[in-house]
Amino acid sequence: MHVISVGIVGGTGYTGVELLRLLLRHPQARVDVLTSRTEAGKRVADMFPSLRGHTELEFSDLDLDRLKQCDVVFFATPHGVAMQHAQELIDADTKVIDLAADFRLQNLAEFEKWYGMQHSCPTVLTESVYGLTELNREKIKNARVIGNPGCYPTTVQLGLAPLLKNDTTLINTQNIIIDAKSGVSGAGRKASLGMIYSENADNFKAYGVAGHRHHPEIVEALENISGQKGQFNQILFVPHLVPMIRGMLSTIYVDLTAQGQKLDIQALYEDFYKNERFVDVMPANSSPETRSVRGANELRIALYRLQENKLIILVAQDNLVKGAAGQAIQNMNLMFNFDEAAGLECIGLLP
Repeated sequence: MHVISVGIVGGTGYTGVELLRLLLRHPQARVDVLTSRTEAGKRVADMFPSLRGHTELEFSDLDLDRLKQCDVVFFATPHGVAMQHAQELIDADTKVIDLAADFRLQNLAEFEKWYGMQHSCPTVLTESVYGLTELNREKIKNARVIGNPGCYPTTVQLGLAPLLKNDTTLINTQNIIIDAKSGVSGAGRKASLGMIYSENADNFKAYGVAGHRHHPEIVEALENISGQKGQFNQILFVPHLVPMIRGMLSTIYVDLTAQGQKLDIQALYEDFYKNERFVDVMPANSSPETRSVRGANELRIALYRLQENKLIILVAQDNLVKGAAGQAIQNMNLMFNFDEAAGLECIGLLP
């Protein structure tokens, strides 16, 4: 059995340790390099006791020569890190999967506006593939660089794709409302006043109402899905922070056109995702819960038809798994011609 060598840059963050947790169970991947700017030399099991007995790895400084010996390198780092090293890695035939935003947006002006930095390798950006696995599978298989989608955009794209993939006349694309909620792990593992327990327990708040960096990603992605430009600029996207560690629920409101009202929308979704291992279209009028996907690479969708022209789409996922590390491993599996579900057969934790 062919086993590939894996590097993880940024192994102490939530997505980094989630990558490690999943990859330790992968039958064809071996994590050889795990970097940390602040914890070099420390054993992983000393920082993350849940991994005691599963790995003897130690964190190390970022050594590009060591990373070049890997078949693939995941960047679970802040925005701006992966693009500093991507060119040198792919020149050494090492594939790159970035879980930050360096390779998500093809529009450089939008990237610079929302992330406050100039893109340092636009040439690599032009060849990168957006890693929404279920929609870009064939391109991902041949990619050298993957920009893993944001967690909110994953729920929005998979929630709307069946209505947009082949026909944009089913809904009013100028009147889409996305009401999204995430657990606090979505903000990353960092010391921040807004993330401490006493600021979040027994509390519920919206944020980024005037503008959120996932908005341009959502717009660009929906344009690519539909093949139509300029139809999604009026989307309303409001994220919320809920007092739980992990989990994400997006409620998407759309207006069906006269043509859309004639369709069996439930059947449309079931047919669209019938062969997708990690997308579950639930029975009509169900209520997907975040705890049903906790720790699993599952995304659950439920549909409600209200009146003749109102459709509500509910989408639940674990923001750290299907919304980040799990989807990144799905992409890795495709890039190396592995079973797409390898290392990802985790059942949600309930209660």
